[in-house]
Amino acid sequence: MATIHRATLTPTKLELLSAWLPGRHWYPGDDLKDLQRVGACRFDDPDGEVGVEMFLVRAEGGPIVHVPLTYRAAALDDAEQRLIGTTEHSVLGTRWVYDAVADPVYLATLTSTIRTGGHEAEEIFETDDGPQRRDPTMRVRGSGWALSSEPAGTAVRVEEGDPAVVVTENIRVEVRRVLSDEPPAGPLYLAGTWEQDSTPTVLAEIY
Repeated sequence: MATIHRATLTPTKLELLSAWLPGRHWYPGDDLKDLQRVGACRFDDPDGEVGVEMFLVRAEGGPIVHVPLTYRAAALDDAEQRLIGTTEHSVLGTRWVYDAVADPVYLATLTSTIRTGGHEAEEIFETDDGPQRRDPTMRVRGSGWALSSEPAGTAVRVEEGDPAVVVTENIRVEVRRVLSDEPPAGPLYLAGTWEQDSTPTVLAEIY
């Protein structure tokens, strides 16, 4: 379960991504006119400390781009190159926003979801009238069938690109950036659907 606070972010997620995406060599072009959120959903950090969100955006006339994000209350050690920026959360204070591909919490939740055939977390939105369930704007599902998941392991190599590649002691993870209808290369993957596209689209794979 992911708890979402009624809050303002300064700068917003879209403002952070508008500044960050043009510097990525895998991003197609440098025009981020009218960047919009296409869909998003969350994974649940078992320790309740880190926010984990799969975030899809699109600039005017551009493709849909997948950027998994993690939100932390303090800087993540040795991850300066993955930092998208910081934002002031009106409830939680300063949040460090990371491109999540090598974040250990994202890797653990992604791997578990894929291997066990899991899905996005239930979202609970804090309102003046108390907690209320909120439907995510994207749904994801893992393709696996295991009853439990082995640990993802610690990242030992990260390759920036499309897909982003993370190699741990145990697995290889590929996170797709610019989304397409290309099928998965293997049996273990995460696929998503959203309002504008009800056909499952591959977001990430593990080997």
